[in-house]
Amino acid sequence: MTDFPAIAHVAVTVSDLNRSVPWYRELIGTDPVLDEDTDAGFHHTVFLVGGTLLGLHAFPDGVPAGDAFEARRLGLDHVAFGLPDRAALQGWEKRLDDLGVAHGGIVDAHYGSALSFRDPDGIALEFFAPPA
Repeated sequence: MTDFPAIAHVAVTVSDLNRSVPWYRELIGTDPVLDEDTDAGFHHTVFLVGGTLLGLHAFPDGVPAGDAFEARRLGLDHVAFGLPDRAALQGWEKRLDDLGVAHGGIVDAHYGSALSFRDPDGIALEFFAPPA
């Protein structure tokens, strides 16, 4: 058996692609590499982030009424994007400020530093840098 493989893609369900796609496009700084209806009954818009694909999924019947992202529910807690060091994290903190994206500021811990924020649906996202 080979080593455990890297994550190929992450997909999150969003409530409104017309709102989420421009938000992610501005955050990531690039256009999607894929934008199509699937045979599986949902539409997906996919961004290439480093070597990983980040997919935004939307279903024709929408999301259940009153449904909102909650990290303490079973399933996804957050998606973290890796950075090489704390200086890069500070650069992204400024970029989030420039974009008007609310965040929790850089939080340092013995295992690394993180900058947490949320997408338009409240999905928890994070930039993470290992300790120096």
